[in-house]
Amino acid sequence: MTVVSMEDVVLALSNTLGKKGMSEEDIKKLAEYIMSFFGFDGEVIDNRLTSEDRDVFYMLEEEGFLTTTQEEVHLKKGKLWRIHYWILKKDQIQRMARQAKEGKVGANEESAVYDQMDDDVWKGRNVT
Repeated sequence: MTVVSMEDVVLALSNTLGKKGMSEEDIKKLAEYIMSFFGFDGEVIDNRLTSEDRDVFYMLEEEGFLTTTQEEVHLKKGKLWRIHYWILKKDQIQRMARQAKEGKVGANEESAVYDQMDDDVWKGRNVT
């Protein structure tokens, strides 16, 4: 069973919505919001959501964090009852979190070259 941590969700959100301008504070709040629904479970029944929650879930579905499924149950009265579920795409979130970590490491390694250079190197550059 795949487990997604709060850190994974924050990194994945930073890697997607952060690049679209969402602030770090809002990303952390959204991560807490997501985890408040899912926690250690992988799915949430749609009936539990308010219309505002559902709007957020649709946005998260567009970003690749969630998907939906439905189950059909036949009731004793002969009626068909459809139950809709929202499913947290844990593997996708972990993949996006890994990409965010690798991106940060890669950027730090590249810029580390400049940190190692002496100030004399920069002073000697004739920039016009």
